Amino acid sequence: MNETVFLNGEYISKDKAYISPDDRGFYFADGVYEVMRCFKGNLFCFEEHLARLKRSLSEIKLVFKTTDKLGSICNDLIVKNNLEEKYADIYLQITRGVSRRMHSFPKENVPPTIYIVAYERLPYINELKNGIRTITRPDIRWLRCDIKTISLLPNTLMFQEAREKNASECIFIRNGVITEASHSNVMGIKDGIIFTHPDCNLILPGITKKVIFDICRESGITIRENAVREADIYELDELFITSTGDDIMPVVEVDNRPIGNGTPGPLTRKIQSVFFDMTYKELGGENKTWF
Repeated sequence: MNETVFLNGEYISKDKAYISPDDRGFYFADGVYEVMRCFKGNLFCFEEHLARLKRSLSEIKLVFKTTDKLGSICNDLIVKNNLEEKYADIYLQITRGVSRRMHSFPKENVPPTIYIVAYERLPYINELKNGIRTITRPDIRWLRCDIKTISLLPNTLMFQEAREKNASECIFIRNGVITEASHSNVMGIKDGIIFTHPDCNLILPGITKKVIFDICRESGITIRENAVREADIYELDELFITSTGDDIMPVVEVDNRPIGNGTPGPLTRKIQSVFFDMTYKELGGENKTWF
């Protein structure tokens, strides 16, 4: 069955969805996006995603006046694509619209292009259980990583290099410290304390990261917003990445060297357990023995 998507005010079959080659998203990556998770019909942290989307729109001076309708559109797509009892992702993208190619913003009143699609995506069970391998590379991105822009070529190049080296993620290093990774935030653990780069223009303020902050606050786990130094990576007891796509993902190897004892650590497991109680219900109970 072909997917139903939302494009510029209409619910249409995905194979009928076309965007003009004059769209500024195509020419300049002039747009922003969000990826949201839906757990069996329940949008997860939707208000937080919406707030971040509004901020991204504001930062690139893109006027979009109907953000109040996005929640109902996302829920409609879940229903129209029969995803109410499944785990799904929702991808939402807004660009500055269709206009003749010029670097300056269009002078005329151009309506933004909005595209939303929902699709099933299961959790990465094997990786969540056993952890992943990563590589490190210099952070070559621009200095406004706090904006969730669709301009992701540096991220894509580094992630592709990770894949070619049989790794699952690329961790970025800037000025001798870990900033984040190609599509996730990074958290290191030493002596029971979690360390992570503070929110600023160099990283994206992660939604799942915020959830982890809440979990740690309620669980009495200390988090310090201090970036992990590159020189200290292999002194960490545990390391994990976090994102809408990867949930709480243990990292057991960086650049072919183990982290800790080379297996997911107890504090990472504890945070995973609480998070899964909030999200993937069937991974709880008797199925939680792998924690």
